[in-house]
Amino acid sequence: MALYENVFIARQDVPTTQVEALTNQFSELVTGLGGTVSKKEYWGLRSLTYRIKKNRKGHYTLLNIDAPAAAVKELERTMSINEDIIRFLTIRVDTLDEGPSAIMQRSGEKSDRDRGDRWGDRPPRRERPRFGEDGTAIGEEE
Repeated sequence: MALYENVFIARQDVPTTQVEALTNQFSELVTGLGGTVSKKEYWGLRSLTYRIKKNRKGHYTLLNIDAPAAAVKELERTMSINEDIIRFLTIRVDTLDEGPSAIMQRSGEKSDRDRGDRWGDRPPRRERPRFGEDGTAIGEEE
């Protein structure tokens, strides 16, 4: 069997629970046709680069699949029929990554950042000299 990565985008007005139900439905379809789904990652509601079918955002989900080509073809056919799926992409890969994907690693880094006092981390502002009416700096002795 071959290894595949499948990413699909669901419409923005679909609730997250329904996206999870779609993910389970697609993974059951693959397992029913003799394959396995080793990883399911929900990437969240993300902005699209451009409008797709009048949608500006979409729910992104990644599936790592080990299945025969017929199962993947049926999965893609089912996704193309489903009205809640805006786009999908399936790519054949040599190996499947067991750890979190690059998207999940990046979102984890964002949550680790300190969002505290942003101005407190800054070095103090350099005092600029102030000048009087005669052009000499105030506070300087002549």
